[in-house]
Amino acid sequence: MEESFPRGGTRKTHKLEKAFQQSVEQDNLFDISIEEESTKRKKSQKGPAKTKKLKIEKRESSKSVREKFEVLSVESLREGMRILGCVKEVHELELVISLPNGLQGFVQATEICDAYTEQLNEQVAQEEPLKDLVCLSELFSPGMLVRCVVSSVGITESGKKSVKLSLNPKNVNEVLSAEALKPGMLLTGTVSSLEDHGYLVDIGVSGARAFLPLQKAQEYIRQKNKGAKLKVGQYLNCIIEEVKGNGGVVGLSIGPSEVSAAIATEEQNWTLNNLLPGLVVKAQVQKVTPVGLTLNFLTFFSGLVDFMHLDPKKAGTYFSNQAVRACVLCVHPRTRAVRLSLRPIFLQPGRSLTRLSCQHLGAVLDDVPVQSFFSKAGATFRLKDGALAYARLSHLSDSKNIFNAEAYKPGNIHKCRIIDYSQMDEMVLLSLRPSIIESQYFRYHDIKPGALVKGTVLTIEPYGMLVKVGEQIRGLIPPMHLADILIKNPEKKYHIGDEVKCRVLLCDPEAKKLMMTLKKTLIESKLPAITCYADAKPGLQTHGFILRVKDYGCIVKFYNDVQGLVPKHELSAEYVPDPERVFYTGQVVKVVVLNCEPSKERMLLSFKLLGDPKKEHTGHSQKKRRAISVGQLVDVKVLEKTKDGLEVSVLPHNIPAFLPTPHLSDHVANGPLLYHWLQAGDTLHRVLCLSQSEGRVLLCRKPALVSTVEGGQDPKNFAEIHPGMLLIGFVKSIKDYGVFVQFPSGLSGLAPKAIMSDKFVTSTSDHFVEGQTVVAKVTNVDEEKQRMLLSLRLSDCGLGDLATTSLLLLSQCLEERQGVRSLMSNRDSVLIQTLAEMTPGMVLDLEVQEVLEDGSVVFSEGPVSGLVLRASKYHRAGQEVEPGQKKKVVILNVDMLKLEVHVSLCHDLVNRKPKKLKKGSEHQAIVQHLEESFAVASLVETGHLAAFSLTSHLNDTFRFDSEKLQVGQGVSLTLKTTEPGMTGFLLAVEGPAAKRTVRQTRKDSETVDEDEEADPALVVGAVKKHTLSIGDMVTGTVKSIKPTHVVVTLEDGIIGCIHASHILDDVPVGTSPTAKLKVGRTVTARVIGGRDMKTFKFLPISHPRFIRTIPELSVRPSELEKDGCTALNTHSSSHLEKIKQYQAGQTLICFLKKYNVVKKWLEVEIAPDIRGRIPLLLTSLSFKVLKHPDKKFRIGQALKATVVGPDSSKAFLCLSLIGPHKLEKGEVAMGRVVKVTPKEGLTVSFPFGKIGKVSVFHVSDSYSETPLEDFVPQKIVRCYVLSATGHVLTLSLRSSRTNPETKSKITDPEINSIQDIQEGQLLRGYVKSVQPHGVLFGLGPSVVGLVQYPHVSQYSPSKKTLYNRYLPEGKLLTAKVLSLKCQKNLVELSFLPNDTGKPDVFPASLGLPLLKQEERTEEAEENKHKEEEKEEKNQKRKGKRNQEGQEGVQLPGEEKKEPQKLQAKKQGKRRRRESAGEQERVNKKQKKAAPSEEDDSGVEVYYREGEEEVEEMSVLPKEKPRRPAEVPRLQLSSGFIWDVGLDSLTPALPPRGESSDSEEDNKPQQSTQKKSKKERMLEKQKAEKELSRIEEALMDPGRQPESADDFDRLLLSSPNSSILWLQYMAFHLQATEIEKARAVAERALKTISFREEQEKLNVWVALLNLENMYGSQESLTKVFERAVQYNEPLKVFLHLADIYNKSEKFQEAGELYNRMLKRFRQEKAVWIKYGAFLLRRGQAGASHRVMQRALECLPNKEHVDVIAKFAQLEFQLGDAERAKAIFENTLSTYPKRTDVWSVYIDMTIKHGSQKEVRDIFERVIHLSLAPKRMKFFFKRYLDYEKQHGTEKDVQAVKAKALEYVEAKSSVLED
Repeated sequence: MEESFPRGGTRKTHKLEKAFQQSVEQDNLFDISIEEESTKRKKSQKGPAKTKKLKIEKRESSKSVREKFEVLSVESLREGMRILGCVKEVHELELVISLPNGLQGFVQATEICDAYTEQLNEQVAQEEPLKDLVCLSELFSPGMLVRCVVSSVGITESGKKSVKLSLNPKNVNEVLSAEALKPGMLLTGTVSSLEDHGYLVDIGVSGARAFLPLQKAQEYIRQKNKGAKLKVGQYLNCIIEEVKGNGGVVGLSIGPSEVSAAIATEEQNWTLNNLLPGLVVKAQVQKVTPVGLTLNFLTFFSGLVDFMHLDPKKAGTYFSNQAVRACVLCVHPRTRAVRLSLRPIFLQPGRSLTRLSCQHLGAVLDDVPVQSFFSKAGATFRLKDGALAYARLSHLSDSKNIFNAEAYKPGNIHKCRIIDYSQMDEMVLLSLRPSIIESQYFRYHDIKPGALVKGTVLTIEPYGMLVKVGEQIRGLIPPMHLADILIKNPEKKYHIGDEVKCRVLLCDPEAKKLMMTLKKTLIESKLPAITCYADAKPGLQTHGFILRVKDYGCIVKFYNDVQGLVPKHELSAEYVPDPERVFYTGQVVKVVVLNCEPSKERMLLSFKLLGDPKKEHTGHSQKKRRAISVGQLVDVKVLEKTKDGLEVSVLPHNIPAFLPTPHLSDHVANGPLLYHWLQAGDTLHRVLCLSQSEGRVLLCRKPALVSTVEGGQDPKNFAEIHPGMLLIGFVKSIKDYGVFVQFPSGLSGLAPKAIMSDKFVTSTSDHFVEGQTVVAKVTNVDEEKQRMLLSLRLSDCGLGDLATTSLLLLSQCLEERQGVRSLMSNRDSVLIQTLAEMTPGMVLDLEVQEVLEDGSVVFSEGPVSGLVLRASKYHRAGQEVEPGQKKKVVILNVDMLKLEVHVSLCHDLVNRKPKKLKKGSEHQAIVQHLEESFAVASLVETGHLAAFSLTSHLNDTFRFDSEKLQVGQGVSLTLKTTEPGMTGFLLAVEGPAAKRTVRQTRKDSETVDEDEEADPALVVGAVKKHTLSIGDMVTGTVKSIKPTHVVVTLEDGIIGCIHASHILDDVPVGTSPTAKLKVGRTVTARVIGGRDMKTFKFLPISHPRFIRTIPELSVRPSELEKDGCTALNTHSSSHLEKIKQYQAGQTLICFLKKYNVVKKWLEVEIAPDIRGRIPLLLTSLSFKVLKHPDKKFRIGQALKATVVGPDSSKAFLCLSLIGPHKLEKGEVAMGRVVKVTPKEGLTVSFPFGKIGKVSVFHVSDSYSETPLEDFVPQKIVRCYVLSATGHVLTLSLRSSRTNPETKSKITDPEINSIQDIQEGQLLRGYVKSVQPHGVLFGLGPSVVGLVQYPHVSQYSPSKKTLYNRYLPEGKLLTAKVLSLKCQKNLVELSFLPNDTGKPDVFPASLGLPLLKQEERTEEAEENKHKEEEKEEKNQKRKGKRNQEGQEGVQLPGEEKKEPQKLQAKKQGKRRRRESAGEQERVNKKQKKAAPSEEDDSGVEVYYREGEEEVEEMSVLPKEKPRRPAEVPRLQLSSGFIWDVGLDSLTPALPPRGESSDSEEDNKPQQSTQKKSKKERMLEKQKAEKELSRIEEALMDPGRQPESADDFDRLLLSSPNSSILWLQYMAFHLQATEIEKARAVAERALKTISFREEQEKLNVWVALLNLENMYGSQESLTKVFERAVQYNEPLKVFLHLADIYNKSEKFQEAGELYNRMLKRFRQEKAVWIKYGAFLLRRGQAGASHRVMQRALECLPNKEHVDVIAKFAQLEFQLGDAERAKAIFENTLSTYPKRTDVWSVYIDMTIKHGSQKEVRDIFERVIHLSLAPKRMKFFFKRYLDYEKQHGTEKDVQAVKAKALEYVEAKSSVLED
C-alpha cells in the first residue's frame, strides 16, 4: 500500500539533475567575471545564493605543498561553501559562529529555518510577543557544532570583510535529493512543528518529508533538553532510520548514542557534490608533510588536514596508510576540495565543544617565537606553555605596505596580544598590530564608568552619535549628551572623523553596550564621580545631570546608572513652585549628597550646596581670595613654569594664580622671551586680574590692557557697549569663520572673517595668533543674546597718528627687551651675563673661526665659551675672509632665545662717521636685520644703527610676501631720537612704503636695471658726491667685472660703471668684451652720463641730483680720441623715444644678460640704457638649440641680432637671431603648438601673437593612422607658411617644405585643388563621414572625394551601421580616382581591392554576402541618373551657394521639392528624432560635405575661406562668420541648440529673390560703369521690392528678431517662452556682451510665470552654461546654488553634470556626481548617469563598483532595472562580454521579466552576431510565460528573421509558433 500510494504524493525526479547542471553552468558562465575582490554582490533575497557568484577563482595549478596546505582565509571562502562551525556567542537576533582556522561568521535570526522565520514575521506583524516563539539563546548554546553554508562574503562600512552564514536546512542540504537519502545518513534539521505522535523536522531536502517519532526523541529530551519538549526552530543532528516512497517519507532518530556513533559509509552513496560537513568518515593517511596530511576516504575521495586539525596527542606520529577517523570540515563548492579534522572532539557528532574561552584574553606577550608562516593566511606562534597560537595575515602589521614576510621566519620573536580564542581550533588568536597592542581599551571589560576616553566620531544618527573608542569598541553618545545644552544640529558641531574626549556613563561588557557623554562640565569636572551607591557619602559634592523633572523634584543621574532624588524643598534657597519651568532634562547640575542607602539603591540630594568642601580646611585663605577682584592690579611672584605659562602667587596673601605666556606682553615675540628668562622667585608688578572661575585666577600683564583698565575705559557689561566704540582686548580663539576677542571685563565678541582685515583673508590663522593684543571696533550689539560683532580692520580701528603709534610700540618693545637684559644680568652664567652686556652698535675685534657653505661667517667665542657670533653672507659684504683672520665687526642684534649675536663686517657700519643728527630729520637707510616686530637699519650717510617698528598698529600683523621688508632694502626713516640710549639704537619711524627701494643680494648675472636692484659694489659708492661732468676724462682701477658691465673705482672713492657696449669699437660676435679688462688694472675713460641711484634713470648734467649719480664711462678708443663725446641721450622723457630710433630689419650688436626660463626669452642689453628681448623661437632654427639654449648662449656674450620691432611693453626692443621675422608665404619659422584638434589638425602660435593652422594633410610627407599622436601643446615645430592671407596663417610641417634641401621621399603628395589629381591615380586620405549616398573621403585640406557605396566594398552589408564601425572618421585608406569632373568639382573614388590592391574595408571574417557585378553597375547608374536630374536645378543656384553657404539651414519648404522623396522622408524623420547632441553632428556633416537640400549629388570639393577656417567649432552655420573663434555653444536638454544663429528654432526670413546681396558682390564691375536710364529704373524698382520685402518680413510671425527692440517686442506677446529668452541671450553673446546676456537671464527668471517650471528651468540651464563658459568657478557655483533652491534639485544637478561633461571638465563632473550620490542616493537615474560617465571615461572598474553601491543603496524593486540599465551601458560603452554576463545572471534570477529579455534582445541585435540573437530567441520562446507575452516574442523573432534570415528561417519560426499554440490548446483540452 505504502509503495503504491506514498504519503506526500508522487514526485518528479529530474529536479536534482536540473539543480546540479544549473550550478555548474552558472560557475562556468561567471568564470569570466570581474577580477576585483571587493565587488561581491549582496545576496538577493529571492534567488538562490549560488546564482550570485561574481568572482574569479584562482585556478588550482600544481602549487607547492605549503600552498596546498594553506589554512583557510576569508578570501578563500566562497558563496555556497558548506562548512562546520561552532556557536561562539548568541545575541538577540544573530549568532556568532566560530569557523575553522580562526575565522568567524554571523547567522541572522532569519537564517535558522523557514518555520522560525515565519514566527518572527508573525510577531512583527502583530507587534506583540508570541507565546510559542522562543529566543535564540534557548535554541542555541555556545559550543554547539552546526553545519553552515556561506551565503555571502561582504564588506562592512569600515572596510572589514564580514562572512554571512545560513543554518537553514534548505540551504545546507540543498545538494541532496530525495532519491539520494539512505538509512544511516547523519543529517541536520530543525523542528518545524509539533504533532500528536512526534515532530515534523525540516531537513531541507525538496520532496522529502521527515518525521521524528516521540519514542525516538525521548532519550535526547531526557539527557540533553532537561526533559523539556522540543521547540520550533530547535537544531538537531538526526539519523535516517527508514526511507519510504523513493525518499518521499523519511523516519528519523536523534538518540545521542546512535548519533555519536554515526559514520558515513560507501553504501550511503555520498558524492563530492553532496558531501556535508560534520560527517565522520573512515580514512587512510596518504601522505605526511610538515604542515598537514592528505587522506583517502570513501575509497574514491581525498582531502586535506591542516596542522591545526591534527590530533594534538598524536601530532608527529602519523605515517602513510595509517587508518584514522576524520570529520569533514568543509567542501569547496567549485574545486570540490575537502578539508577534514582529526581532533577527537569532532569524531563524536552531536557533542558540544567544551573549552569555550581563554582566561588571558587581552594579555600582551613579549618574545613569542614564530612556528611557521603562511603567505596567504598568517603565522603560527609557540606560546610559553607549549600551546600553538595563530595570527591572521591582517593582524601581522598595521598596513599592507609595511608588511615584511622576512620578519616571520620560524624562530623570529615578536611582541603580541591575545585578542580572541578560536573554539573550532582550540587555539588562541594573536595580533601583532602595534595599534592593537598599544590600545588602552581592548575590550569593553577594560572601560570603567566615569573614565575619560578619547574616540573618533563614526556617524551621527537621530538616536545619537556613534564613537569608536578602540579597535572593536564603539560607544553611543545619546542626543541629550552631545553638549551641556540640547543641540538641534549636532552635525554642524561634530563631523565624522573628529576626535572627541568623552566620559563613560555606563559600560556593560556582556551586552557590549557603552554609553558616554560629551557634556563639557561633566568631562572637565574635578569633583569625585559617583559610579556606585557606595561611593555616595553624605556631604560629598559632585556633578550630575537631570534625568527627569517632576512636580515633586528632580531626578539626577550619575555614572553607571546611579541616580538620586532632589526633593522640591532642596531645589533652591527660595521656594520653587513649578520645577518644570526652572529646570530642564539634560541640565548639568552640581549637587551635594544628603544621605544614601546602597542596599535599597536610594539617594537623597540637594542643590543647596553646603559650601565648598575645601572651605572647612582653608577657611582663612578663602577670605584672602575674595580680596582679589576682576580688574584689580596686583603684584605677583613666580612659583613655577608650566607648558602654557607661569604659575604665580598673588602678593601679599600668596593666592595661587596663572599667567599665560601670551599675556606677558603686547608684542607676540616678547611673550616667549620673557617666559624664558623669568625664574621662580622673580616678582612682576602691575599685573591685571582677568577672571576667576572655579577658584582659578587668570592674570594678564599686557601694558595696553592694564592702561585701559586703569583709565576706566573698559565697559563692565553689555549695557555700556554701543556700536562704534573702540575697545582693547586680546584674541581668545581663532576659528575658520573669524576671531573671538575677549576684553578685560570678561565680555567677548566675534570679528567675522569679512571684517577682520582690510586685506583679503585666506586663512584666519595667518592674520592673528591666540593671546595677541588687538584693538576692536564694535559694529553690532545684541543685548538679549549677549553677543557683539567687532571689526579689526585698520581703517576702522585707527588709534590716531600712525607715526606716534609706531614709535610707542617700538619703545615698548625695546623697553621689554631691556627688562629681559636685566633679568639675564642677574644670572650666574658668564655667557648670559656677557650677552646681556652686548648691545647693538658695539664694535668688536674678532677672529674668524670658519666660513660656512652658505657664505656666512662664524667667529670664535673669545674668552667666553659657548658664545656664538655670526655674520650672514650679506653682512660679509663681499670680503674675502679666511679662518684665523682678525676682523672688526659691529653688533646688529642679540638673539636672546638662541643665544646668538648677529654681526656685520660692512665698512660703513664699522667705521661710523661722527656727524650731528637732527631730531625729525629724514634719512636714507639700508635694512640690516629683521626681527618679528622691529627692524634694524643703518643710515646711509653716517652708518649709525636705527631701529624702527614694522607695525604701526596692534592689529597690523599680516604682510603679503610682496610687502615684507628684506635685508639690503633701502628705506626712508625719520629720526625720533638722536642719541642711542641703553638699547644701542636710534629710534626712528619709517616713511611711506613708496620710498622703499629694492636691494637684494646680487646674482652674478644681473646688472643695474630699471626693474632690478643695483650691484652692491655700486651701492656703497653711490652716496658720494662728485664734480664730474659729461665729457671729462678720468682714470680709475677696475674693481669688479660682471658679464655686462665693469665696476671701476675712480679718485676720491667714486664708483663708476662701464657697459659692455662701451669697451670696444668693433665687437667680434660671440666674445665677451668685459673679459678684456682685468681686476686691478688701471683704465682711462670718458664720462658719458650719470645714472640716478633711486630711479636708475640717466640724468642730464643740469639735473640738481647729477652730482649724486653713478658716472657711466666709456673706454672705446674712438670716444677717447675725440675732444667732444657722444653723451647718452639723457633728455628723452621715456624709453619710447630711445627705442624709436631703431627700425625693424636693422642689425645690431647686443649682450646677453640672462635667459628667462619662465617667459622663454633671452634678455639682452644693447646700450646701458637700452634693453631688448629675443623670444626663444627667434634664437635659432635648430631644435637642439631651442631645447638647451643655456648651452649655446653664454651670459655676457655679444650677439648679432635683427630688430623685429618694439615689444608690447614698449620698454624693450624685440630682436631676432634668425633674420627679420616676417611670416609671409614661403617663409620657414619656428612655432609652438597651442592646440591639437583631433582629426582636423594643429593650431600653432608664433611670437607676437600670430596664429597659424596646420591641416592633418600637412603634418607629414607620409600619412599615418594617428597623424597627431606625437603633437602635444607647447611642442616646438618647424613650419612653412603656405599662405598668409587672413589673420590666420596656413602652414605645412612637411619636411619637403621645411627642409627642401634634404630631398626626402614624398609618400603622399600635396593635393591642394582638384587640378592636382589625375584619373586612375592611387591616393591615400582620411575618411570624412559616411553619408546616405556614399562615403566622403578627404584627399587634401580642401579636396573631398565621394566613394559611392558600390565602390566601397565588394561585400554588401545588410546593416549600414557596419559602415560607421569600419569607416570611422579619420581612418586612413587608399583610394583610386575613377573620374574627375573639374567643372562640377567632383572626384569619384573607389576603395575596391581590385582597384587599390589593398584589402577590403570589411574583414572577410564578418561573413558578408558578396555584391554581384550587375547589382553594382545598376546601383552606380541609378545614382548617376539622380545626379543628372538635379544638375540643371543646381546650376542656377550654385554661385549663390558657394558664397553664402546656406547649407546649415534646411528650410521645410524646400524639402518637399526634392525629387529624391525617400531621402527627404529619411532626413525629415531623422531631423525630428535627433536630440541636441545628434543634431549637432548632422549639422557638422552637412556643413563639411555640403550636400545641401537642393544638391544631393555630392559636389564634394569645396574651398574654405580664411575666416571660416578660424572657426574651430565647425558646427555653426556659415552665415555668421562674425562670431569670435572658439566660443562653444550653450546646450539645453530639451533638444534646443544654443547656436548663435538659432536657426534650428524658428524658420529664417523667406528666401530672397534674384536681388540677393551676394549676386551684387559677385559683379563689382557693374557699379563702376555709368548706368543707363533703363538700369536706373530697374534699380528703383528693385529698391521698392526690397522695401516691401522687408515690410512683409516684419509682419511675418516666424521672422528672426534682429535687435534688442525686436526681442522686447516679441517678449511682450509671449513672456513665458524660454526659447525666445534664450535667443535673446544668444543675441547678446554673439556680440560678446556677456553682462547683458546675464541681465536678460535674470529678467527672464523674474518674468516667466512661476507655474512654468520647465520654461524657468531652461533659463537656469542656459545661465549655468553661460557661467561655465564665460564666468568663473565662483560665479558658476553661486548660480548653481540659486538654481537648486528654485527648481527640482536633481534636475539641476543632472544638467550641470551634462554641462561639465560637454565642456570636458571631467574632474568637476566627477566631484559633482559624488555629491549627487550622497544627496540622491535613492534615485536610480543618478547611479546610472554616473556609471555611464565612468564608462565613457574608460574607467570600467569604477563603473562596476558604482553598480554594486547602487544595489546596496536602492530598494530591491529597483535592482533589476538598474542592473539591466548598467548592462545596456556596458554593451554600448564597455565590454560586451561582461554585459552579456550581467544579463544572463539577472535573467537566471528573474526569468519572467520580459522587459529585461526585450532589452537583452535589442542589445544583442545591435552588438552581437546573428547566432547569438537566434540563441536568445530560442531560449525565450521556450519560457513558460503568459500567451500574450509569448506572442510578443514570437512576433519579434519573426520580424528579425524576415529582416536578416532566409525564407527557410522564417518558415521555421512560424512552425515553432504553431507548435506552441497547439501545445497550449492540448493542455487546455486535458
